[in-house]
Amino acid sequence: MTKAAQMRALLKQGLVVAPGVYDGLSARMVQKMGFKAGATGGSGFSNARLGQPDIGLLTMMENVEACRHIARTVDIPIMADAETGYGNPVTVYHAVQYFEEAGVVGMNIEDQLSPKRCGHMQGKELISAKEMAKKVEAAVKAKKDPDFIINARTDAIAVEGFDKALERAKMYVAAGADMVFPDAVDSEDQIKRFIDAVGVPVSINIGFGIRARPTTPMMSVKRLAELGVARVTMARMLPSAALMGMHKALELMLDHVQNGTIHNRPDLLYGMEEITDLMGYDKIAALEAQFLPSDQLERKYGGGAVDYVVRKP
Repeated sequence: MTKAAQMRALLKQGLVVAPGVYDGLSARMVQKMGFKAGATGGSGFSNARLGQPDIGLLTMMENVEACRHIARTVDIPIMADAETGYGNPVTVYHAVQYFEEAGVVGMNIEDQLSPKRCGHMQGKELISAKEMAKKVEAAVKAKKDPDFIINARTDAIAVEGFDKALERAKMYVAAGADMVFPDAVDSEDQIKRFIDAVGVPVSINIGFGIRARPTTPMMSVKRLAELGVARVTMARMLPSAALMGMHKALELMLDHVQNGTIHNRPDLLYGMEEITDLMGYDKIAALEAQFLPSDQLERKYGGGAVDYVVRKP
């Protein structure tokens, strides 16, 4: 079974929880913790890879290459955020082929005017519904694997209102979208109306432990499943958690530098053995044991057992 078929099967079983990933570490952690799928986000890549806000600075090939590394490092299916599709329907046609070749199982395309911006920012502008429908049509035509998912995102709720957003979503489904993603829904009622009207799986993005009120209010995963949501993403949860962890660790390091205080806080840090386990160093060691000449293994490890590439003390 391909990963795309695996994702389709998961969607048929019930709500798929897909935390947002933005690098190999976060993707491996999502898989390690037992989640069945993940999702990349333009904001995560823009912030982490470029050190820039999510305002359309990430290029298509930068996005594709980041997705390629993530998709090949985990066994779970990963869906990509392809932003606006990086141009007109012809560009979208090529984008689909690049992202599919990268190993992701589907991609979001949104109806914002390029350069786009993060869905939770103000100042969004939209292309026409007709143009977006043509982008979806081109995307469907371009995909080689029929299980590859074209997820049509609309940002129209914040710009044109809910009813117009629903009209747009129906047009995108008629053009062939496999899934729709209404950004910035603000109530259970809006989610339910979308699910009842579009006739394809609906994907919702929510925050998780965000201090300020997000555009979409916090809802329990159980309640989203009851409403009939097919997929829920938490795009900013892991980047936000990583930033908080780094902030706390660096605070303690700064205190050590300035005041000489030694902090023993293993709760803030992954141990070396945990890192090597997460990253699969044992597989590298197994390959070394299988393929390296015995004299080279002797020089590297002194005849001891090869447990990890990084020898345990």
